[in-house]
Amino acid sequence: MKSNINFYKGMLLLVMLSLSISMFGQAKPKVLILATGGTIAGAAKSGVQSGYTSGQVTIDAMVNAVPDALKLADIKGEQIANVGSQDMSFEIMMKVANRINELASSKDVDGFVITHGTDTMEETAYFLNLVVKTDKPVVLVGSMRPSTAISADGPLNLYNAIAVAADPNAKGHGVLLVMNDWIHSAQSLTKVSTTAVQTFMSPIRGLIGTTAYGVNDFYHYPDQKFGKTSEFDVKGVTSFPRVDIIYADADMKPDLIDASIEKGAKGIVIAGVGNGNMNKASLDACARASKKGIIVVRSTRVATGIVGRNVECNDDELGLIASYGLNPQKARILLTVALLKPRKLDELQKIFLEY
Repeated sequence: MKSNINFYKGMLLLVMLSLSISMFGQAKPKVLILATGGTIAGAAKSGVQSGYTSGQVTIDAMVNAVPDALKLADIKGEQIANVGSQDMSFEIMMKVANRINELASSKDVDGFVITHGTDTMEETAYFLNLVVKTDKPVVLVGSMRPSTAISADGPLNLYNAIAVAADPNAKGHGVLLVMNDWIHSAQSLTKVSTTAVQTFMSPIRGLIGTTAYGVNDFYHYPDQKFGKTSEFDVKGVTSFPRVDIIYADADMKPDLIDASIEKGAKGIVIAGVGNGNMNKASLDACARASKKGIIVVRSTRVATGIVGRNVECNDDELGLIASYGLNPQKARILLTVALLKPRKLDELQKIFLEY
């Protein structure tokens, strides 16, 4: 008899909930904006000048500039930092990652938006893709024009980013970047123009989807490891190993490789020519570094393409790692996180293949 009463009580609650939803509409998604600064928060003395100062506008002011976003979601903002992204640091990245992980299981947040400068946005996006542990949408957004510019792109970018973060269909895609109506994966995006509004491209794996005035269309999922499938955990991490990027060129001198080792680098990423190549003197310097326990990764300064293992350099003999699809800046992020614990070369090469 008691079980029947409980059953009918439960049914009554479901009916009341259904009536409440039909009368008042479904509750809006809850989106938390974590602001770090950048051009989207920048300001200039004139609407037609190229020079400006990053990180001048607070998150509240940015949200107030797009009042229609409040129709998409219940929005809260937190100011994590307010810097140009040229001054982005692992310390700030960690603050963002820790805050997301802290709220990953909270019912008070359905999605996250991170406002960020474009200069190092792909590095922060890729770092978060490796270390945040949630299927909830995590969306980075920025702008190429400051808030004071004629035709500032920030407000619509922010509106679309909120729309993506509030969209249940965005779940499970890893960390995303939304700018200029395009939805990129953190794994594939890269900045390709110093000033153009369409500055981000995903040249190898393509776009995740598109967004137009808050209407989203998703094409596919990233195929590499990220988020909950990632093995990397940075909880409690307070410092990261030094990893340097060295740019290769014609008649390259090996001195910078030796200097990097002397300055305490635990890893070196070579932005190589072509398929991650460099001259013999530099390859010899990399081999010496590897024998000293320094991890050397061959990436490329070329805009697109895969750096294959043992293609033109004998990586097995020299003790080097091929970056595959990761450009130098992302290869540095992955190597930095991977070197938080000791790893063998074959394990590291597998990581570069999987992430």
